[in-house]
Amino acid sequence: MLVVLVVAGLAAAGCSSTAADPVAAKPSCGGSAPELTVQGTGLSSGTPDILTISVGIDVTDPTAQSALSDDSAKATAVTTALVTGGVATKDVQTTDVSINPQYNLKGLITGYEVSNTLTAILRNFTTAGSVIDTVAGAAGNATRLDSLNFSVEDTRTLEDKARTDAVHQAVSHAKSMAVSAGERLGPVCSLKDQSQTENYDQSNGSFGLPGASSGKAAATVPLEPGSQQETAQVTMVYSLLPPAVRK
Repeated sequence: MLVVLVVAGLAAAGCSSTAADPVAAKPSCGGSAPELTVQGTGLSSGTPDILTISVGIDVTDPTAQSALSDDSAKATAVTTALVTGGVATKDVQTTDVSINPQYNLKGLITGYEVSNTLTAILRNFTTAGSVIDTVAGAAGNATRLDSLNFSVEDTRTLEDKARTDAVHQAVSHAKSMAVSAGERLGPVCSLKDQSQTENYDQSNGSFGLPGASSGKAAATVPLEPGSQQETAQVTMVYSLLPPAVRK
């Protein structure tokens, strides 16, 4: 009877060991478990919905006070032209004001230059060109257009699409690499978003605008918003299935 019990015990132990094998063969992350690391890059594009312009007004007069007064009057005229053209007051902002003395070759002050920079957000592209024309006329030859930038105001949807595209590419790479290496993918151990926000700028640099004193009216400034692109990059780490699970 004792012998029977021992044999039964050994049989039970054997069954327990066999049942534990699948558990030991389960794919795992970390430690010495084999892993596969892949990266994916995603891209999405959309049509800009806002136009940001930076307008400078430069005036030089014999005294600092007269230059500041002259420049302020022209800056006010530019602001009025923007608001009259449909730009919301909240979308017009003074971003810089400076006063600098001007010198001759002998180092003597000959006058003072005042620069006033306004940044405005234009949301209606159909009238944006005519608004810029009006701005140029408001300050005349003192007007300077520093930059013009089309962009998407809320980029979250584009960013999410780019991230989705990046994940799909990473999964595709992982499957292709695993098949080529004769391996099988296990679960995802980690997924990291390594995207960096980039400012998309279509600035054309600094250039003058034809003022009201140019002798004839200028044609409406042609504007094309083009498209804005967002990119994303992700890194995925897969565990690789142990041999016992591959079959």
